[in-house]
Amino acid sequence: MDTDRPIPYMQRTREWYAALGYGNPYRYAHFEDVPFQPLARPLRDCVLTLVTTAAPYQPGNGAQGPGAPYNAAAKFFTPYSLDTARDHDLRISHVAIDRQHASMEDSNCWFPLPLMRRWAQQGRFQLAARCHGAPTNRSQRHTVEVDVPVILQRCLEDGVDAAVLVPNCPVCHQTLSLTARALEAAGIATVIMGCALDIVEHVGVPRLLFSDFPLGNAAGKPHDGTSQEATLALALDLLQTATGPRTTVQSPQRWSVSADWKPDYCNPERASPAELARLRADFDAGKETARARRDLGAERR
Repeated sequence: MDTDRPIPYMQRTREWYAALGYGNPYRYAHFEDVPFQPLARPLRDCVLTLVTTAAPYQPGNGAQGPGAPYNAAAKFFTPYSLDTARDHDLRISHVAIDRQHASMEDSNCWFPLPLMRRWAQQGRFQLAARCHGAPTNRSQRHTVEVDVPVILQRCLEDGVDAAVLVPNCPVCHQTLSLTARALEAAGIATVIMGCALDIVEHVGVPRLLFSDFPLGNAAGKPHDGTSQEATLALALDLLQTATGPRTTVQSPQRWSVSADWKPDYCNPERASPAELARLRADFDAGKETARARRDLGAERR
C-alpha cells in the first residue's frame, strides 16, 4: 500500500467484512448532482451550528470512551439536540473507528463545540442555540427520510446559516454527507470535517475539509489545541471561499512522521483466523444488542 495516499475505506471495509464471513457488500450512496449554497453574508454575521455523530454518554450501558471496544448498547437511534451554551459529554464507541491509533480521550477531536463557542464569543461568527446529533444508520433511506428532516427542521427553527459537520466511522461519513446535501438544498451552507475522503466524495457533497488522520480525529489531533484550531480555521475558510460543489481541501497536517498506521486499519492480512472468528462473534452480538435497543425504543415511542 502507498502510505502517502488516503485509506480507501470503501474497499478496505468491503474486504474486511468479507474476511469476517459476510456477503452482500455494502453499497454507499452516490449522487452525480450536488447542491451548493454560498454563504449569504460575511461569516461574522452568520449563525453556525455543529452536527456530530458522537453519542451522549449513557451511564450503565457499558464501556464508552477511551479504550472501549465497540459498544452497541451506547448507540442512539433518533436525532438529539443540545444547548450550545453548555459543555456535553459526548463519546465515540462506533463499530469501525480506528481504536488502535485513536485514543478516544479528547472529545475536542470529534466535537469541537468548546472551540466554536470561544470563537463565537470573539465575534468570528454567531453560534446557534442548539447543536445536533445524527444517528449512524446503514439504511440510507431511513437517514434521508426520517433523521435528516428532523435536523433540518431544527436548524431552520434556529435561523442557521451554515453548519459544520463532524463524522467518525465510515458510515458516519455517509450519514453526514447525506445531511449536508439536504441542508444545502434548503439554503444552509455546510462544510464536512472528515477523515474518510473516498466515502464523502463518493456520496457527493458541497465542501469537505479532509484530514488524513485515523477515524475519530476529524476535528484535529488529541490534546493539541494548535492542531484543533488550525483544523477548524481551515473548515471555516473553506465554508467562505468555495465557489462550487465538490470542493475538497486537504489539511497540510500529518498524523505522525510515519504513515505506518494506515495498513493496520481493518486489514484481514494482519489478523489471524482465530481473531477474525472472535471479531465475527463480537460483531454479531453487537448487532443483536443494537436491534434490541432499537426495537425497545420504537415500542416506547
